[in-house]
Amino acid sequence: MLGRTGNPIRRCWLEIQQFRLLSSPPPPSELSRLDYPAGSRSRRYQAGQEAGQLSLAQVNRILKANEHSHTLPRGHASHGVIGFHSNTLPSNHPSEDHRSSATCLLGRGGVLFGVFDGHAGPSCAQAISQRLFYYITVAMLPLRMLQELDRAVEEERAVPPLLEWHKHPQDHSFYDGGSLSFHSLRNYWQERLDGEEKEDDKEDDGKVTTALIDAFRRLDYDVSLEAQVHLSLSSPRRVSIPGEGLSLSSPIRVALSGSTACVVHISNGVLHVANLGDSRAVLGVQEGDERWSALSLTNDHNAQNPEELQRIYGEHPASERRTLVRHDRLLGLLLPFRAFGDVRFKWSAEMLSRLYDTRPDVLSAISESVRTLPPHYLTPPYLSAQPEVTRHLIRPEDKFLVLATDGLWELMHRQTVVQLVGEHQAGLQQQRPIIPSADMTLGSLQRLLLERRGRVQSVLEDQNAATHLLRHALGDDGYGSVAQNRLARMLSLPVDLARRYRDDITITVIQLNEL
Repeated sequence: MLGRTGNPIRRCWLEIQQFRLLSSPPPPSELSRLDYPAGSRSRRYQAGQEAGQLSLAQVNRILKANEHSHTLPRGHASHGVIGFHSNTLPSNHPSEDHRSSATCLLGRGGVLFGVFDGHAGPSCAQAISQRLFYYITVAMLPLRMLQELDRAVEEERAVPPLLEWHKHPQDHSFYDGGSLSFHSLRNYWQERLDGEEKEDDKEDDGKVTTALIDAFRRLDYDVSLEAQVHLSLSSPRRVSIPGEGLSLSSPIRVALSGSTACVVHISNGVLHVANLGDSRAVLGVQEGDERWSALSLTNDHNAQNPEELQRIYGEHPASERRTLVRHDRLLGLLLPFRAFGDVRFKWSAEMLSRLYDTRPDVLSAISESVRTLPPHYLTPPYLSAQPEVTRHLIRPEDKFLVLATDGLWELMHRQTVVQLVGEHQAGLQQQRPIIPSADMTLGSLQRLLLERRGRVQSVLEDQNAATHLLRHALGDDGYGSVAQNRLARMLSLPVDLARRYRDDITITVIQLNEL
């Protein structure tokens, strides 16, 4: 059973309404979606490509189409966060990256931020970005509050919102699986109520770590279970159009695609990062001499991490050592070693074979890369949804945290990222004078002055720190400045070609202390 029974039509309607009420209402959409020129096939666009360049106005419109910033109220409610800047730039169409940010309204409170990097389609990343924060909130709520919440739902009363979302208006596409998602979330909090006889009122950081791990694992379990229920309740059908009748939010589509996740929870000056996959969280630290240093708070879960390799090898028989990781990929196929969804690396071979043999309607709707059993599939599950959690006490010198999907880190080193954000936030209008060294040549001095001028112009161009990073990541000239020609060319690439040069990029810059 996925939930308590009653009048099914009435109950379904009520549960969808309750799920919507668990969050505060989103702001009205103020921005219409801009056309992304890279996807255009119009004669005008083709002529523009042949002419060679996007104009500066076009470049800025593309870079700023999805930027968002928010300032939190000063005081205890901010939990040590001043505000944040965020942006996302797609390469895939639709984008497989998603982002989320919200304030927890009940319990110990706090602020949540997350970036989600999907693969084999956008479905899993979209679902996780809209559901995970609810699971985290439920995992952290005191039992007495969960009892009040459950009683309100049972009595069909309005429930207090759990989250206040801080999203770009275009990010507010409500998850279509609302009723099923609410069933699963309610089951989760009811199991918490049934499984714990008494409340431990002591609040410690160990509880936050445990709650984050439990929320990640439980949501992944529910994604898998919902897909199995969907398959058992639906019947095979012939399809004349690929994907016909199977929406992007279909439970089976969510489960067969996958997503990494990097989530930050900040409460009362304590920061926890829960990471699953290869997105990263990097802290910008301003040293006593005003220099910037980058402190990584996450580890990549892939073949480049020796500890992660040893974990994978230790979970499977020695006879599989030669086939577990091939070409730096799990079973030769998947780059991250931890992710949500991706049930083709978690379900039994029998379940997967039955799916592939009996459901052509499902196969027609998913990526070709996931339509067959992985090679050497002997002892599943191979993929983990348990995050690695890092705790950090925010210090005065910790000025900001950069949370980004791997699309950024493939293009920029963490030290460069921190330097750019630090200089952007400080403002380069008030620069210290350059004092040439005795051995500095005129050529070196000229290059230094040109680099400084380029950075000043870039800072003045972007008010949003995440947009500032995107501009430099795509247009870097190798000397710390932006080459406008290179930037325009990168943004002009058609969708089918852009993916060869870069991934979707999603960035959130969280401001922690005044500079």
